[in-house]
Amino acid sequence: MATVGTESQQQQHQATVVLPDGRKVVDEVSGWLRVFDDGSIDRTWTGPPEALPLMQPVEPYAVPRDGHTLHDLPGEPDLRVYHPELKDPASGRFPVIVQLHGGGFCISDPSWLMYHHFYARLACAVPAVVVTAQLPLAPEHRLPAQMDAGVDVLRRLRSIATSDAGTLEDPAAELLREAADLSRVFLVGDSSGGNLVHHVAARVGEDGADAWAPLRVAGGVPIHPGFVRATRSRSELENTSDSVFFTLDMADKFLAMSLPEGATKDHPYTCPMGPNALPLESVPLPPMLVAVAEKDLIRDTNLEYCDALRAAGKEVEVLINRGMSHSFYLNKFAVDMDPTTGERAQELIDAIKSFVARH
Repeated sequence: MATVGTESQQQQHQATVVLPDGRKVVDEVSGWLRVFDDGSIDRTWTGPPEALPLMQPVEPYAVPRDGHTLHDLPGEPDLRVYHPELKDPASGRFPVIVQLHGGGFCISDPSWLMYHHFYARLACAVPAVVVTAQLPLAPEHRLPAQMDAGVDVLRRLRSIATSDAGTLEDPAAELLREAADLSRVFLVGDSSGGNLVHHVAARVGEDGADAWAPLRVAGGVPIHPGFVRATRSRSELENTSDSVFFTLDMADKFLAMSLPEGATKDHPYTCPMGPNALPLESVPLPPMLVAVAEKDLIRDTNLEYCDALRAAGKEVEVLINRGMSHSFYLNKFAVDMDPTTGERAQELIDAIKSFVARH
C-alpha cells in the first residue's frame, strides 16, 4: 500500500526536491502529483510500477471489438463514446450513460484502461451508449469547474443528438445522433465522480424539464462517492486501505487542492448531507442507485448520504459491494484474476443494468 508521510516529513522531503531547472516541490500526493513553486504540476506516476498498466490510454477503434466500437469526438468538451452493436435494428435507440470519472478531482483520464475495461463491458451489458469526457483537474481548476464541465457534457450531447440528419461532419457524431435516446440519460460516477452525479443532476433538475428537453436525466449512479466530513468517520478510523488508488492522505490532499480556497470537507460539494448544504428535500434529484463498498474507508459517510436521501423522500437504492474496497471494479487485473472480485464486479454491472431497465 502506498502511503504518504506525516506533514512535517513531507515538508522536509519537499524542501530537498529540486529539479535540474531549479523548480522546487511545494506540495505532493505520493505517487500521483507534485506541485512546484512556479505553479506547474507534474502528474507522472511514481508509485508501484505494477499499477502503471491500468493508467495506459486505450486508442479508439471503429471496427467492433467484443460487441462495441469506441470513438473520440473532439469539441467543447471532447467526448469519448462507446457504441454497442445494434443486433436488432427494430429495438430502437439506446439509453445513454454519461460517465463522470473519479480521481479526487485532481487526476485521471477516462481513456485509461482501468475505466475502459469496465465501461466497455457496461455498454454491452445494458446495452447503452456510454459517453465519457476528460474533466478539468485541480489544483489548476478548483471546484465547481468539474461540475460545470459535467453540465457541458450534457449540453454537447443534446446538441449532437438533436441535430438534423446529415448536418454533422463527423461520422462518429452522426452515429451518436442516430443511437442515443435522450429521454433516458443516466449519470454514473466513480469516486469523486459520484459527487458530480449528485451535483450535475441537481443543476439539471433546478433548470427544469423544459430547459433541457428532449434530454432527461432519468437516474444517477454514484459508485463509492467521495462524500466525507471534516471529522473522521468510524470507517475512516477503523478500515485500512489495501490499494495505492485510495488512501486517507491521498483523499485529504486532493480535496485540499480541489475544494474552494478556505473550504473544509464539510462543504456541500463533498458533504451534501451536511448542515452547510441545502436541505435535500429541496434538491431536485432523479432516482439514485448508490454503490457502497463494504471495506471502503468512506463507507460510513456513503451510507449517511443514502440515509439522508431516504429521509428527504428521495428514491434511492443501495448496493453493498460485500468484502470490497474503494473502486475495486476498476482494477482489471483483480477483476480478471480473483473470482470474488470478478463476481462483485458482475453484481455491480447487473445492478446498473437493472436500474437502467426500470427507469
